Amino acid sequence: MLWGGTVQGKERASLGAEFREVVADMTELLGKPNVSDFFPGLGRFDLQGLLKKMDRLAKQFDGIFEKMIDKRVKMDGDGRDSGKDCKDFLQFLLQVKDEGDTKTPLTMTHLKALLMDMIVGGTDTSSNSIEFAMAEIMNKPEVMKKAQQELDAVVGKNNTVEESHIDQLPYLCAIMKESLRLHPALPLLVPHCPSETCIVGGYTIPKGARVFINVWAIHRDPSAWENPLEFRPERFLDSQWDYSGSDFSYFPFGSGRRICAGIAMAERIFLYSLATLLHSFDWTLPEGKIMDLSEKFGIVLKLKNPLLAIPTPRLSDPALYE
Repeated sequence: MLWGGTVQGKERASLGAEFREVVADMTELLGKPNVSDFFPGLGRFDLQGLLKKMDRLAKQFDGIFEKMIDKRVKMDGDGRDSGKDCKDFLQFLLQVKDEGDTKTPLTMTHLKALLMDMIVGGTDTSSNSIEFAMAEIMNKPEVMKKAQQELDAVVGKNNTVEESHIDQLPYLCAIMKESLRLHPALPLLVPHCPSETCIVGGYTIPKGARVFINVWAIHRDPSAWENPLEFRPERFLDSQWDYSGSDFSYFPFGSGRRICAGIAMAERIFLYSLATLLHSFDWTLPEGKIMDLSEKFGIVLKLKNPLLAIPTPRLSDPALYE
């Protein structure tokens, strides 16, 4: 989706491990409290060493992106993907850069920054959201059964899930919406900063102030939601709720001009991954374990204790798992 091509052998092991490690380190670093955020005058001292760590990670990311860009340029030069109608994200960016028909020239630095935004904004958030959804589903077996019945009717047990099936799975879509209501990926969304002092709802917001929106609390407001702490996907069936941010009772991806640019990709990744997991396997907890839905609060919302589940194949043909 981001960049095409297959990495094999030792290169796959080393590059994949490095990529996962850098993304994990970056996510952890972004979630750490920074004393200079509260006392800006201390920012130049880097008391916690966060800037130094961020510079190191930025250089590692740059090296990974260089390898991926070089590989994509070589593939295009060899004509290996010349017959494909669909382009991956990196191909599209390289094409825009080469054509140079934008008002602001797209440099290689801009290109890497866009790749960084897509990875940092969509990697950890997506995996955590899917983990929360699986935990909630396993905590309510009737929800899993209903979702699997829908999948069996649309996909069948002798096939695997394809992206074309997603739009035919309204109950699965409702599960995603309900999971993001209870567990928004960014519980305080992305901070906003007014360019001028303004008054909003009777409150004076000074120029340059950082404004956080507690969407986690809004999504659990009993005045807007019936039994707000209950996981009930049915509340989103045949309802007006969507991800546009036009209703301030439900906006897991933000609202307005600063709404998340990756909504479409996030929705596809979430639904395809969840559909595949539920369609391919039955899921149970290890013997003697109980479901723990405790949250670890931060910039990105996570399960306090990672989900541990046992899969049991449920498709008719074992070859489908190969």
